[in-house]
Amino acid sequence: MDDKDLRQNMIDTCKRLNASGYIFGTWGNASARLADGNILMTPSRVEYADMRIEDLPVLSPDGKQIYGEKLSTSERELHRGILNARPDVGAALHTHSPYAMAAGAIGNGIPALSEEMCQLLGGGIPVTGEFVPSERHMELGEAVVSALGKANALLIRSHGIICCGRTLREAEVACQIAEKSAMIYLALLSAGKPFHILDEPYVAMGREYYLNSYGKS
Repeated sequence: MDDKDLRQNMIDTCKRLNASGYIFGTWGNASARLADGNILMTPSRVEYADMRIEDLPVLSPDGKQIYGEKLSTSERELHRGILNARPDVGAALHTHSPYAMAAGAIGNGIPALSEEMCQLLGGGIPVTGEFVPSERHMELGEAVVSALGKANALLIRSHGIICCGRTLREAEVACQIAEKSAMIYLALLSAGKPFHILDEPYVAMGREYYLNSYGKS
């Protein structure tokens, strides 16, 4: 996929997330690793309906903007930090989906409730520690990278969620699974009944299967 196609793919992905109620207005952003190691991001304060492929800036891994007239998303440190720390991640999507935001305001994350969470998300969804205002960009980025670990989804306390994948499409599916999982988790808590959490061996087995065997047998 060339740069032009990736840019259009990023815009289309964000438009789908917007239509699904995962992002609102300009609250929500995306990033993807380019073949040269630099990072393509959505711009700050540009409506997705109006966004053009030339509006997407490019940052170097150290955070310097090397392409584009539009400023990169104000939450650039979330994306830069993850892509620098996780060579297995090729794209990240930050949304404000409602069930994930509700789950991020209570408890200690979402446990591994389903096989699809194991396969796409790497198990349960952790949550950052104390609330960090988004204007403290560097501190928020550090908190996100630290709490994410090897997971592919992270609740950002009282803020939103960020999901990762090898591609934009995989990150988008991770967003969908994370929102569904948050909805299920909140429903289980509301029911007040015991529920089953998958043990770590099954979590690891599910992730291994998805990465190395899914679609091959």
